Amino acid sequence: MLLSAAVAGTAAIVTNTRSASAQNSNSQDPFIRARDGTRLFFIDWGQGKPVVFVHGWSLCTDIWEHQTTALVNEGLRCIAYDRRGHGRSDQPGRGYDFDTLTDDLAAVIEQRDLRDVTLVGHSMGSLEVAQYLAKHGTSRIARVVLVSPNTPYMLKAADNPDGIDKSAYDAFIAALHQDRAKFLAAGMSGLLGTGASPEMAQWALSLFLRTSLKAAIDLVRLFSTADFRPHMRYFTMPTLIIQGDQDMVNPLPLTGRKTAAAIAGSQLKVYAGAAHGPFLTDRDRFNRDLLTFAHG
Repeated sequence: MLLSAAVAGTAAIVTNTRSASAQNSNSQDPFIRARDGTRLFFIDWGQGKPVVFVHGWSLCTDIWEHQTTALVNEGLRCIAYDRRGHGRSDQPGRGYDFDTLTDDLAAVIEQRDLRDVTLVGHSMGSLEVAQYLAKHGTSRIARVVLVSPNTPYMLKAADNPDGIDKSAYDAFIAALHQDRAKFLAAGMSGLLGTGASPEMAQWALSLFLRTSLKAAIDLVRLFSTADFRPHMRYFTMPTLIIQGDQDMVNPLPLTGRKTAAAIAGSQLKVYAGAAHGPFLTDRDRFNRDLLTFAHG
């Protein structure tokens, strides 16, 4: 009897251990190794269809907490990672170019062996999504969601007359050099609008300040001049664009509407009154839209 009980107990422990391992397969090591050895912090929660989240400029995995926490209970597997130089990832001081950044994204997708992926990119993350499709192909990607995107082209030019003047980006970089914390604190309404609590604004600011200053500045220089109009042809899968009509960071007429017009068959959802971070301020609606799209 004692032997039978011991065997039964051991079997139960093994079963429970396997179940826990299946639910949190990344528990042994929360880092992906990029090609150059840079460690990229990531989370991999839940089971079901995989959704990979690519955060915006100077943010990190935590900005998606209202999605990753909620959607794992809705039959989705949520994967998010900190871009190099951001959050808990290494700060290598190099690799802040689109080829390297999308190789990092590919490392996450391939090392977690993800397929039938819904790939979600916010703001600058939309450019990494576009470059990933161009460089690494579409075989693992089933759907794409672009949130408040930087695509297709932000900079003012002769053939993009409603773009943002280079002097604005130069002033942006100068302000980061002078007093990054003060500058970003004053700009939290750009992400959150005017209805967010002071505590939410302080929390978001803390995420911004976890990014190395070098990464922040190098990436402003990178995304501000990125002309991704030729990349729009790589969006051959179902594509959903979500953006607020009060987005003052990436104005809707310059970005979301032009992106939707350039991607055949894409769907644009405009959130009335929302700013640059609708996944925070309009999280319930955003989560419903993402859940419906990912299960489509």
